[in-house]
Amino acid sequence: MQDVVEKVYEQVVARNRGEVEFHQAVHEVLESLGPVIAKHPHYAEGALLERIVEPERQIMFRVPWVDDAGQVHVNRGFRIEFNSALGPYKGGLRFHPSVNAGIIKFLGFEQIFKNALTAQGIGGGKGGSDFDPHGRSDAEVMRFCQSFMTELARHIGPSTDVPAGDIGVGGREIGYMFGQYKRLRNSYDAGVLTGKGLAWGGSLVRTEATGYGTVLFAQSMLATKGESLEGKKVLVSGAGNVAIYAIEKAQQLGATPITFSDSSGYVVDEAGVDLELLKQVKEVERGRVADYVERRPGARLVTGGSVWDVPGDVALPCATQNELDGDAANTLLRGGCGVVSEGANMPSTPEAVEAFQKAGILFGPGKAANAGGVATSALEMEQNAGRTRWDFATAEAKLTGIMADIHDSCVAAAEEYGRPGDYVLGANAAGFTRVADVMIAHGIV
Repeated sequence: MQDVVEKVYEQVVARNRGEVEFHQAVHEVLESLGPVIAKHPHYAEGALLERIVEPERQIMFRVPWVDDAGQVHVNRGFRIEFNSALGPYKGGLRFHPSVNAGIIKFLGFEQIFKNALTAQGIGGGKGGSDFDPHGRSDAEVMRFCQSFMTELARHIGPSTDVPAGDIGVGGREIGYMFGQYKRLRNSYDAGVLTGKGLAWGGSLVRTEATGYGTVLFAQSMLATKGESLEGKKVLVSGAGNVAIYAIEKAQQLGATPITFSDSSGYVVDEAGVDLELLKQVKEVERGRVADYVERRPGARLVTGGSVWDVPGDVALPCATQNELDGDAANTLLRGGCGVVSEGANMPSTPEAVEAFQKAGILFGPGKAANAGGVATSALEMEQNAGRTRWDFATAEAKLTGIMADIHDSCVAAAEEYGRPGDYVLGANAAGFTRVADVMIAHGIV
């Protein structure tokens, strides 16, 4: 059966040349499926594997817009509608210069299995643009978002494809895009986008959800060893939405987060991150991590090396893909790290994952550990459909229950396929079988 898996991977590489992140994501899933297909050989029939690695629809479009000086710019927009077996396509929009078809394809492929793990009836998709909102005025961002949505609007809808935010896309961008969608469609379809403002269909806890979920997953992994986050020293990368709320939830559970980072370097605050100051700098002022250090006695900014050079008990990579390589993993292990829970999408390279698994530490892969964001997006869709809104406690309780169920599903699948404690296998096997069973039920489509 391993020959079947290898053949599918070779076809993916041949048909998607140069898309290295997509190759990496597919390889990581497929190499986990050997035991699954050996036990259930019908999953290799009907070209099911070949179908699951091929997007149902790939959309690429031109996005022209005008800056404040009257200069015309042209960016590329993407939407990969990867798999709708379980429900409407669901996944964020990323605005960043690194965005290309391969990046979006990798993210969309990961989203299939992440969304399946939430058990909320949502398919996998992803989108974005190589537009960089950093340093742009609100008016420029608005004009770009309106142009982007002018094309995207024809491809999405509450029962078809429901985008959300990702890197570079927050409440401001979602607001501009929703306004344009509403104008084009002459319809107030609140469920067409998630991550909305609370006054116009958003959900409480959506802002916090990915970071909270990542920490809750770490707490669940620790519980299998009779431990908790209480008293643990936590290393966090990134300083965006995911990182900030991972820090918040870790503090609530008694841990001491001491790091965060951005492209200019990383901050070490041995006394524990001042969360209110960090929120002020990053969320209100849209500043840099250096601004935090200037106002926080005892904190220091490091511009060389890696945030993973700092000794700690728990690592939460919350920045971007492949930020944590094999060398960094070994440094973390030497520093006493016993838990890694991924807040970003595929932040650990294959070499890093191998090092963590060889060392036998608790490792939560992103498709399970950071599923809290999309889980709460689905809760937002549910509230929109029912024209209701839950209070914070209700939404957080639902998120907590979903993350616990995801953890338990991973544990059960790992045990079923002979690798107890292997959360990578568990997440991939549990997500894959949920999608594959429905694809079989739907026939060759």
